[in-house]
Amino acid sequence: MLPETTQVLIVGGGPCGLMLANELGRRGISVLVLDQKPGTAFNPQANATQARTMEHYRRLGFADEIRALGMPADFPTDIAYFTRFAKHELARFRLPSAREARQLVSSLSGSWSAAELPHRVAQKFVEQVLRRHAERVASVHYGWCVTRFTDHGGHVEAQVEPADGGAPVRIRSDYLVGADGARSLVRQSMGWRHTGETGVTRDFVGGRMYAVYCRVPDFYREVPHAPAWMNVSFNRERRSFMPAIDGKGQFAFHTQLKPHEDEARIDEAAAAAMVQQAIGAPLEVEVLARDTWTAGHALVAERFAEGRVFIGGDAAHLFTPTGGLGYNTAVEDAVNLGWKLAAVLKGRAGPQLLASYEIERKPLAVRNTTYAKRFADSLGNYQPVAEIEDDTPQGAEARKRAGEYLEAHGRAEFNIPGITFGGRYDGSPAIISDGTAPPPEAANSYVPTACPGGRPPHQWLADGRSLYDLFGFEWTLLCFNEAPPGEDRQMKVVRLQNDAVRDLYGADFALIRPDQIVAWRGNSAAAARSALEQLLG
Repeated sequence: MLPETTQVLIVGGGPCGLMLANELGRRGISVLVLDQKPGTAFNPQANATQARTMEHYRRLGFADEIRALGMPADFPTDIAYFTRFAKHELARFRLPSAREARQLVSSLSGSWSAAELPHRVAQKFVEQVLRRHAERVASVHYGWCVTRFTDHGGHVEAQVEPADGGAPVRIRSDYLVGADGARSLVRQSMGWRHTGETGVTRDFVGGRMYAVYCRVPDFYREVPHAPAWMNVSFNRERRSFMPAIDGKGQFAFHTQLKPHEDEARIDEAAAAAMVQQAIGAPLEVEVLARDTWTAGHALVAERFAEGRVFIGGDAAHLFTPTGGLGYNTAVEDAVNLGWKLAAVLKGRAGPQLLASYEIERKPLAVRNTTYAKRFADSLGNYQPVAEIEDDTPQGAEARKRAGEYLEAHGRAEFNIPGITFGGRYDGSPAIISDGTAPPPEAANSYVPTACPGGRPPHQWLADGRSLYDLFGFEWTLLCFNEAPPGEDRQMKVVRLQNDAVRDLYGADFALIRPDQIVAWRGNSAAAARSALEQLLG
């Protein structure tokens, strides 16, 4: 039985909805998550968890669970480009395995100073962890559709029905959040249109795409190249990208359909044949699932919130998946909204705090969809020449030129600390500026800064802990000078005598938000308390 009332009704049980349930439920908010699907995803979907997302999973205590999933611990997470997977290797951008990432993370500084490094794991596995933890603190129900809702000003009333048929039920909630995907009923019901670009055509990742979740049992025995996480084929017949799912023979194959190819006429045999074309060898291909999708979106909803209704994730923004930014942006939507809703519902902040959600997240969605489009243009508009597969001097020269281009592209698309860590909330009412300007943003490098509005500079401490592990679940006051007397129910006070970290932060005190964003910095403990009161209204 569903509860008749809840403080927050979340429509959608994907990464955004489940992460939001975790953020709210752990703060003592009653949460109901409904999703019309029978359960979490079967298809792999997104495959790249960025370092910032892993830091949030660490904050919630399950980063190690996530890092243990997916491929074997020693499987390389390289991005490799081939004419066909069993033919010529063109370029390879090398990245550490999960085991190497664990060992490497504490030795890095500068752009990649972080509590966690990226992890390559299919979204289907991540959703299972998010669901398991959400079910400990929230009511999560799959197989239920929200068919309509009304914001009455003081509450929201929704009508929900079993997906397989049955009598409708009415649910009353304080707030409703649509995390219900690209065709979001919540967004459409609110009348919020998309802005940005769609229908972009390219030679690759711009048009009708066909996805095949498959098993190729002999791939690693028969393909004469070192394994890679991301395999990209570059030829005139069958361009594709194919991330490894388990490192043992499961893959998520994606190709762009040619103008003459009719997706309605593609059966399992034809789907397997497309995979074989990209491999360049007649290996057995077992089709586990297949579907169509469209590449060429860089869309952001015109509104993210109104009254007691919010949207996040794919309901709010649609990406072409280059750069792996869509799922990670969705998680950060949930992180941003979660603590704000909880603070208002618990009476610790005024309702005006909620206005900062759209103010902060919409520009980030525009920024991230723009980056994804840039990567898609770089890959999709670069076309293979006719002789790319020829065993001739001209073919060899063509492969050399393509390899140089693709290696540079791979480094640009997958070494992105500036995108991962550099998102900022300048100008937000939930930030107090100190008048300083952050360093210029660059996709492939990141300069740590405690300029209010961005991610706190990270440091590994002498005892082996991450600085982030000292932060509280709610607000944190970092003190590099004399700590204020006593504790505060709103914030954890952390005294740190560390000149290197003090130099990173550039002030005696820094106020860190629950989503691990610098909200204020200065040289007075009393000013820090005043800043917190101002931010919470």
